[in-house]
Amino acid sequence: MTNVWGWIGFNAVVLAILFFDLVILHKKSNSTSVKTAAIWSVVWVVLSLSFAAGVYNVMGKESGLEFLTGYLIEYALSVDNIFVFVLIFAYFKVPKEFQHRVLFWGIIGALLLRGGMIFAGAALVSRFEWILYFFGAFLVFTGFRMARQKDGADYNPERDPVLRIARKMMPVTKEYDGEKFFVRQPDSAGVMRRAATPLFIVLLLVDTTDVIFATDSIPAIFSVTRDPFIIYTSNICAVLGLRALYSLLASVVDKFRYLKIGLSLVLMFIGGKMLVDHFYPMPIIGSLGVVAAILITSVLASLRWPRPEGRPV
Repeated sequence: MTNVWGWIGFNAVVLAILFFDLVILHKKSNSTSVKTAAIWSVVWVVLSLSFAAGVYNVMGKESGLEFLTGYLIEYALSVDNIFVFVLIFAYFKVPKEFQHRVLFWGIIGALLLRGGMIFAGAALVSRFEWILYFFGAFLVFTGFRMARQKDGADYNPERDPVLRIARKMMPVTKEYDGEKFFVRQPDSAGVMRRAATPLFIVLLLVDTTDVIFATDSIPAIFSVTRDPFIIYTSNICAVLGLRALYSLLASVVDKFRYLKIGLSLVLMFIGGKMLVDHFYPMPIIGSLGVVAAILITSVLASLRWPRPEGRPV
């Protein structure tokens, strides 16, 4: 499956699904209900598990487990994106009916940017294998840092360098114009010029936020496998389900008070595994079990001991 036809077939299916999503399902901008988001979250998970079964049958048991572990890691870490997306949408007061459009085009950008990062990472690892130790140490450090941070509390869109650069490079309108990213308006001399709407600025911030989080999640998958096809497909399958997951969890994500700790433990475990894997290798089924156990425990603990009402996040 890792030959050229495997790559072409996977990307063709992804593009077909995205085209169906944009042109058929969401031709008109509207907000997504929790019920619809839950259904689509299940659909994306089932599709990803079906692909995992295909990898298992075609490429073997080891590859199938590698895909499943990589997918679980990416899907879990994508929850951390949601904390920041909630802040960005709230800060810019993005109407709910336009949030799906931003996330859709944000995912298109993420497919391209993450694909480039994965291939660059695979090239570095194949040439400089010692870089895995750097990845491992970076993930352990990131895990400690994540455990100490509050959910998105340190992020302020106004201080984001991307926002500052965008405003310097192009005129930005003060108001939204429907779902448009760009409009034409007269400048001070009365000449019609193209200007970005706040919706485009939000799109830029969503994509740059995804890239920042990908610097944690992509190195993590290198602890599971070195196969670029497995890394890429597990990453993309997780990202494709992010829109539905956002619509499902955006209003309740702060209720999972221990999930951030769970994600930080996953990063520290994966980083530690990369540091000692040469001396004490762990079977892939063991890694899958540890990651799943940490995430399940953090979710159950959040449900058992919820955050007291009125207490800040």
